[in-house]
Amino acid sequence: MRHTDVVMPSLLCLVLVNSAAVLADDAAQESAPRVVNSPDVEEREATAQDPLDRGTLTGGFWDLSDELASHGIEVTLGATNVYQANVRNGLDTHQKSGRLSGSYDLEIATDLEKLLGVAGLGLFVHGEGGWPDAEGIDEAMVGSVFGVNADAGGDRSLDIVETFFEWNQADGFLTLKVGKMDFAGVFDTSEYANDETSQFLNGALVNNPTIPFPDYCLGAIVSANLTDAWHVAAGMGDAEADGGETGFRTTFHGPDYFFYALETGFLAELAAPQGPLPGNYRLGLWYDPQPKAHSDSECEYRDDIGVYASVDQMLLKENDNPEDGQGLGMFARYGYADEKRNDISGFWSIGVQCQGLVEGRDEDVLGLGVASGIFGDCANDSFKADHESVVELYYRVQASRWMAISPGIQYVSHPGGGRATDDAVVVGTRAQIDF
Repeated sequence: MRHTDVVMPSLLCLVLVNSAAVLADDAAQESAPRVVNSPDVEEREATAQDPLDRGTLTGGFWDLSDELASHGIEVTLGATNVYQANVRNGLDTHQKSGRLSGSYDLEIATDLEKLLGVAGLGLFVHGEGGWPDAEGIDEAMVGSVFGVNADAGGDRSLDIVETFFEWNQADGFLTLKVGKMDFAGVFDTSEYANDETSQFLNGALVNNPTIPFPDYCLGAIVSANLTDAWHVAAGMGDAEADGGETGFRTTFHGPDYFFYALETGFLAELAAPQGPLPGNYRLGLWYDPQPKAHSDSECEYRDDIGVYASVDQMLLKENDNPEDGQGLGMFARYGYADEKRNDISGFWSIGVQCQGLVEGRDEDVLGLGVASGIFGDCANDSFKADHESVVELYYRVQASRWMAISPGIQYVSHPGGGRATDDAVVVGTRAQIDF
């Protein structure tokens, strides 16, 4: 079943019906006397007259977001456009005009404690769509194993890719998520390399390619903050999930394969004159029972298992304001998977991010990352080179509060693991707009 199935849209409709009820209640109070605008209201109205000073392009859907938020409903809509061209080597450079791809995300977060009185409970719904090219430039012109555009999702209408309940107890000590969700948003995260819409575009600098995360799966994740600096998280989800489906077909019919993940992490703060420098250190283990094999094998093996580590640490701060992100940070990842079951058996990445590098451009971000995937010896017929590596450099210009433009360049060494394919150079620009 696709997103036209009844389950996910029904949950979305529930939220929209509640939203309509809220608006109707507000409309019924229109006849009541109104208070004269306060200075804060007048300031907001003056700011709204300048589109570049708005927090979003539409000013929160023309103030509708503020009305909904007061009743526990937050709605956000964002769009990402990516233009890329392969300008050197790879599989094909004849189409130097490049290709355009894009995506949009609609998110609805509902505080059910405020809306329905259910303590600690929330509902999150995420819809995702894309246009117009399924693979961007990678499949036809680069041939990278990682993928040079992690945002490219194909030409599709709105899919409800996430719908889950989140239950927080004991002042955030324990959190339980149940429903259809993105495991990569909880496990192996990174402060500086985890979002293809605002950070790196290459897939190896977004997620660890040795981890076979399910695609928006039905499952459950429980996490606990054991201390202020130590957390643990464990989850299980449908290993055969398709993000464009509800998930019930693969979860409850046929062979039931579930992906499992376990992670522990620590928050460290280094002392500095401008205040503590936060850092996150994570170590994880995953298990996937599905039958699988590397590219050269005719025999499949079950019970795949792997380990990973992820670090992000701020190194320098420009000032002592804890809300100001200006400064220099670094990140690193490592992953290992069994080479009998996976083409990429080893992986590492490292990089830096600098915010506010240019005077007067406090929100601009410069990012530089290097990643390398090591192909297992068992698949040496398919991969003549022993690795594929990438270097990516981007500069994110905060053109307004609601729009960011990020020109970038990628250098891909041994794309697709082939020695006969020369290293590729990909240039492009990404535009992110919040509506």
